Amino acid sequence: MEKTTIPAPSLRSAGQFIVKEILHESIAARTATIGVIGLGYVGLPLAVQLAEHFKVIGVDISSRRIETVNNGRSYIGDVESERVARVVKSGHLQATDDDAALGQCDCVIICVPTPLGPGKQPDISHILNAGRAIANHLRRGQLVILESTTYPGTTDEKLLPLLSERGFELDRDFLLAFSPERIEPGNPDFHVDEIPKVVGGCSADSTEIACELYREVTKEVYPVSSARVAEACKLWENTFRSVNIALANEMAILCQRFGIESSEVIEAATTKPFGFMPFYPGPGVGGHCIPLDPLYLSWKATEHGYIPDLIMVSDQINASMPDYIITLTTDALNNAAPPRGLRGARILIIGVSYKAGVEDTRHSPAISIIDRLRTKGSIVSYHDPYVPHLEIHEHDLPPAPRRDMREIPTERRVKDVESEHTRRRTDPLTSVALTDQILQNSDCVIVVSAHASIDFARIGRCAPLVVDSRNAMPYDLKARIIRL
Repeated sequence: MEKTTIPAPSLRSAGQFIVKEILHESIAARTATIGVIGLGYVGLPLAVQLAEHFKVIGVDISSRRIETVNNGRSYIGDVESERVARVVKSGHLQATDDDAALGQCDCVIICVPTPLGPGKQPDISHILNAGRAIANHLRRGQLVILESTTYPGTTDEKLLPLLSERGFELDRDFLLAFSPERIEPGNPDFHVDEIPKVVGGCSADSTEIACELYREVTKEVYPVSSARVAEACKLWENTFRSVNIALANEMAILCQRFGIESSEVIEAATTKPFGFMPFYPGPGVGGHCIPLDPLYLSWKATEHGYIPDLIMVSDQINASMPDYIITLTTDALNNAAPPRGLRGARILIIGVSYKAGVEDTRHSPAISIIDRLRTKGSIVSYHDPYVPHLEIHEHDLPPAPRRDMREIPTERRVKDVESEHTRRRTDPLTSVALTDQILQNSDCVIVVSAHASIDFARIGRCAPLVVDSRNAMPYDLKARIIRL
């Protein structure tokens, strides 16, 4: 990569280097070079947005991503290839796997994954690796921002010491802030520049300059008093969703016991103009945020001697929903004419991405459902216009199923003989066409993700049995439909 010449630092106030003033000038003039570490679902949209105003260097370990970006193409549905091509052609965006390029940047933004490790503990190794890469090439006058979701204290307890190892000091030599990523994949109503940015620095100067950067590319910036507040803000947002989804799931189970439709109850409750916000039941939570973020918060809480029971129970409820969908399917097949079990049953899954309108299958409940069905001997296929091929890896598979306390009691049940030593299958699947014949030949269709392009009326006309976990099926169909 051709290196950019870095101007000599200005000297102010009787020889003192003023990092805040240097960054203020380069950001205001849009002469600053911005580095983005991680070009995934968060990093690529941010890099493209920034590149429409600044020169941006994207750093990633994936050669496929680097080649795709440098060829002016996108691999993420929410980022149009035309936008990528435009900023690449203008010279405002280039991608590399050489972290030495970070030394050319005035601002570096970290957008790397924060998965869970063994025992559902936070794994911030990607953040630490990014921090070390920055530290190896850190120079005076740089702003570093962490966007990866993490627990409160990561920025000042983990990242700050890394950046200070070579004798650099906060405010004197560099600035450090946290600003949580906020994206809504598959929702065209919320673009990167339209979602307010919360910003909290490890110092007042860090907050101020980070806010100045985001104001160049975002319509609204909301500064908070510290990086920890900003870190906690993101966890609160997603834990709020997780807890309320768990409540919706539990209410849906109760409504089935009561013999009423949960969707009708929610619709009625929504007429209340205050004190109620609708959340909807489903087959489980997925993606890289909702299933993980509450566990980051729970882990940090226990480190401080507090057990967050509500958060932990909510996670258990959401994690149990794929098993509950299997229970509904088993019960429905048992009550079919003639009754049958899951072994040998032809099951068609509709939608395998974690939510409608996206191609992302990370932590999708569909993977858990497919795994459970295959383990029980079902013949599983799927249809998803966003996911032509589904690779299932060992690390994608959920823990072995536990006893489901919410199982629907049945007077009769066809037993499925299952060996304790059944090999869990990881062979890939390919999306099948949604034809009348495939629907008619399926013993049961399970709706997991309700993509708008799917013809649910056709499913209702042709399929003999449907388990609808998303309330996607029309209500004027004669098909036998089991709704969550």
